[in-house]
Amino acid sequence: MRSLLAAFRFLTRVPLPGRPTEAGELQGAVVWFPLVGACVGAFTAGAFLLAGRLWPPSVAATLAVAAGLMFTGGFHEDGLSDAVDGLGGGFTPEKVLAIMKDSRIGAYGSMALICALLLRWALLVALGDRALLAFPLAMALGRWSIVHVLALLPPIAEGLAKEVHRKGTLGLWVGSTACALVLGVAAWRLGLPRIPWAFLAAAGASLTWAWRLKVRLGGHSGDGLGATAMLGEAAALLVWVAR
Repeated sequence: MRSLLAAFRFLTRVPLPGRPTEAGELQGAVVWFPLVGACVGAFTAGAFLLAGRLWPPSVAATLAVAAGLMFTGGFHEDGLSDAVDGLGGGFTPEKVLAIMKDSRIGAYGSMALICALLLRWALLVALGDRALLAFPLAMALGRWSIVHVLALLPPIAEGLAKEVHRKGTLGLWVGSTACALVLGVAAWRLGLPRIPWAFLAAAGASLTWAWRLKVRLGGHSGDGLGATAMLGEAAALLVWVAR
């Protein structure tokens, strides 16, 4: 239960009772990342469907994207913009990490963030009522994608990465994958198609990104993990709108 609470506290802005989460509890929290992602996706899709009762789909999707960002505090979106800024503007690992730590957002990060949010908006509009099943699983798969990078690459910065790697990641990968599979089976039983392809798309996106981080940095940082979640989520959602 402490690990589950730690996962929600780390990935969302939901106020939860109890004592503050300790750094050592973040390792077990990784197992629950897909479940937290599913809750974020359900909240976003639910906001879209509720807003759609009053406004056109385009307006409802805008409000839903904003609601999702409030739910998470834009945690992974911030990581995506910082990671793209660093990789786009830095030519050495040291320079890339320095740019990532800068609180200001540059041109590369702005373009990546705009494209990511526009894609989420467009996918909500395209999916319509199907978003209520697709978005929870896609956001679960996005958070599941993080564990692939954790398992494949060493940490190169302070934060969650180093806490997790203190005791290894194989057990975390197994637990997180089991959690994602349970959510996938639940979505399949509720009628969501193409689930194996969504898993493959999310895994492919995260492995490609892990290779890129390996080539450029030799490891991963917190911003790189946030970008992983965004890429895995988008890859899974694109499966359900493909012709």
